[in-house]
Amino acid sequence: MGDVLNFQKLPDLAGHSAVEGLAQHFEELRLSGEGYLEAGLQGDDFPYLTLGFRGDHAIVHRFDESGGSCLHVGDGTVASDAEVEVVIMEEPAVFTGDVVLSTAHAWAVISGFVRNGQFGEPNEWIAL
Repeated sequence: MGDVLNFQKLPDLAGHSAVEGLAQHFEELRLSGEGYLEAGLQGDDFPYLTLGFRGDHAIVHRFDESGGSCLHVGDGTVASDAEVEVVIMEEPAVFTGDVVLSTAHAWAVISGFVRNGQFGEPNEWIAL
């Protein structure tokens, strides 16, 4: 099973060294075929995003300061009623296709967040 990487605090994002380090670790996880990581911004406990994946199927969770959480809306990688298993904190977890992204798309969401602190439009998230 892939390693769990925890990057809740990313120092010096302006220098991009933390983003590059996160990208390198993500690529190592991809080579293993599955994994889980967390990404947040320096100085803030919230919001933070998590990415769990297996193969080309991934899930992105968002956790915010109110204690709430959301799942990113799926990108059509699989049918909305299909079930997909990914890794969440070293454990297998099953999700329906309506919240499944391609692993590349999920990485784009995570990397965009750590680069600019934005996580997209409200309609891209389903509250849990």
